[in-house]
Amino acid sequence: MAADWTRVDDYLVEALQPDDPVLDQALAASAAAGLPAIAVAPNQGKMLQLLALSIGARRILEIGTLGGYSTIWLGRALSPEGRLVSLEYDPHHAEVARGNIARAGLGGQVEVRVGRGIDLLPGLADEAPFDFVFVDADKSSNPDYFAWALKLTRPGSLIVVDNVVRGGAVTDPKGDANVQGIRRMMQMIAAEPGVSATAVQTVGSKGWDGFCLIRVNG
Repeated sequence: MAADWTRVDDYLVEALQPDDPVLDQALAASAAAGLPAIAVAPNQGKMLQLLALSIGARRILEIGTLGGYSTIWLGRALSPEGRLVSLEYDPHHAEVARGNIARAGLGGQVEVRVGRGIDLLPGLADEAPFDFVFVDADKSSNPDYFAWALKLTRPGSLIVVDNVVRGGAVTDPKGDANVQGIRRMMQMIAAEPGVSATAVQTVGSKGWDGFCLIRVNG
């Protein structure tokens, strides 16, 4: 089954997305530097870019940079005056990401900041509101990331949280810390009157997972 998912993903990417040496190089550089192969798939990266473009996002926040692959997709959605701030816990990952971002020609618009997301987020208050937030970091902290995303956005902003299905483990009330973080976040979203949200399962080259899409209503 997983082989079928990957084959379909490969077809969809080949059919709808031209070859992109910059993105390919970003993945290659990340692999060469020993980063885990957990970046979003190309069609998922394009989806993020299209969502950001659809709302004319001028300020984007990313929580979890890894090697900067998704960062490049999102950075390409910015207008020339736009700006993206990406938060990364691991200094080595951040260094690799900065190189990839610079090669993509986005160094002037994208800043990677190093540290624990929960420590860095309060310092972004003066740079808010952000139009688009992508959360793809440690899942156990998702409740905190969602709470801060609400504080740092505006009515009409979009928040996307990745990896919320985890191969179906999200249904297990006794799941691990990552699952517990996702489930607590889902409860917070459901109880928050100022947002509209849905979650969608996905299958593909990254396996069985899914994302949560949240619109800030005000």
